[in-house]
Amino acid sequence: YRIRAAAELYKAGRVKAIIVSGDNSRKDYDEPSQMKADLVELGVDEEYITCDYAGFRTLDSIIRAEKVFGQKNIIVISQRFHCERAVFLAQKKGYEAYGYVAKDVQGCHGAKVRLREILARCKAVMDLIIDKQPKYLGEQVVVQIKP
Repeated sequence: YRIRAAAELYKAGRVKAIIVSGDNSRKDYDEPSQMKADLVELGVDEEYITCDYAGFRTLDSIIRAEKVFGQKNIIVISQRFHCERAVFLAQKKGYEAYGYVAKDVQGCHGAKVRLREILARCKAVMDLIIDKQPKYLGEQVVVQIKP
């Protein structure tokens, strides 16, 4: 649902670039490349999709958005539970951040994710208190923005 929502925003001209952020810690697991391929299949121009291969946690993705990708104004596209936490983290870090809520995950998987979110929110607050930093930063990457 998040990928479809991102493609809809792009096609409507509401976003001019997309950073797909996720885990790529193993050779057999590459979330950003799969998200990029899915977006391209939905009609998003490949040149305006940038992969963040070190988005291991929401906090990492938020901080890397500015420090690696030069973006301090962001729209988080995810389900409501995740948008709320990500926007909270971004705003506490001084970014201009908004959430775009995609359709929620239903059924057993949805209940599991919402339960996990309780712990994730506690951890997010602790991360802010101790000023937790991303596992990896790396060199700056230029995000191609559609004119």
